[in-house]
Amino acid sequence: MIDLHPVRAFLEPRHLELGEGLERYAASEFAEHAHRDDDDLARRYAREICASLGRGGWLKAIARQDFRACSVIRETLAFYSPLADAMFALQALGSTPIALAGDERQRRLWLDRAIRGRAVAAFAMSEPEAGSDVAAMRTAAVRDGNDYILNGVKTFISNAGIADFYLLFAVTDPGEGVAGISAFLLPADTKGFRFVRPLVMADPHPLGEIALEDCRLPAAARVGAEGEGYKLGLATLDRLRPTVGAAACGMAGRALHEALHHALSRRQFGRALADFQITQEKVGRMGTDLTAARLLVYRAAWERDGGADRTDLEAAMAKSFATEIAQGVVDDAVQILGGRGVLADHPVDRLYRSVRALRIYEGATEIQRLIIARHLLDAARDEDDL
Repeated sequence: MIDLHPVRAFLEPRHLELGEGLERYAASEFAEHAHRDDDDLARRYAREICASLGRGGWLKAIARQDFRACSVIRETLAFYSPLADAMFALQALGSTPIALAGDERQRRLWLDRAIRGRAVAAFAMSEPEAGSDVAAMRTAAVRDGNDYILNGVKTFISNAGIADFYLLFAVTDPGEGVAGISAFLLPADTKGFRFVRPLVMADPHPLGEIALEDCRLPAAARVGAEGEGYKLGLATLDRLRPTVGAAACGMAGRALHEALHHALSRRQFGRALADFQITQEKVGRMGTDLTAARLLVYRAAWERDGGADRTDLEAAMAKSFATEIAQGVVDDAVQILGGRGVLADHPVDRLYRSVRALRIYEGATEIQRLIIARHLLDAARDEDDL
């Protein structure tokens, strides 16, 4: 279970109460049925999870833009089910731009339905040649009277093929670089939209490729002003990156939980694994790293909830550190469990497959460290100019 005591300095009583209720829900809903080994089964189950989260009211924190609550929710869901965590995260990614810049009609048609779990969301930015390099985006939206005509391909899109709508980014002014990118709400039943293929991951997750062939959208489908899509995308990712770190902490926490109980019950050479100093050293390091990661995560969310205009430094630190240490904690758990830790049906083996992607999506670790370095260098330059 998730213990919020170590991070309570960054939380309010309502967050602690949220954590208690969510713990009961997640333990009941996902403890025994959290995993689907087959990609097709996982896709069908993903929609069920989204509906369940909506019925339980767990998606409301997204509309409130309460990022400490979102972090509590992601950490808890990830502890029990990485797929459930992913569905919460994807509802947040697809909905936050609407919460930030959507008009009343867009909020009524899509945001409200997404928060109720009645519409599955997707965030479509990545392309075959545009991952971290967003300026290389090729999907185009050409103005045609009161409409836009969209053409292009998006890949590595989570919820591709199961989403009811896509928060999609396209170039409206090719000569302006990232300042020429706009955001659109694309319903999945739009003529010319096509789900191309699933991209099957080691741990089942609804990932895939989509294509747009002369998709006609009204100008009212644009979210925010023309040319403001890149800023809107960055603002969304900046707000949600700490929650990726929270998910990593949830997975690491589950791995540590499994390792601890195995170390106490498994006997080798006449005594429990927990009695060996080499096991204790691993456990001590795992617990310290996990606590440090959680403090960075909730500090970043606290800064954002407190009204900070920008939290890109705090978010980058939280996301990069938490996801990197989570990989190490899960790996150490595999070592402690030995052969059991590499059996396909063991929670730790599944965590090993799930946690790896967190170091890549929503900004790879290397990109996050460049952001951190830029802030530190700029601060040093300012000191030299004094």
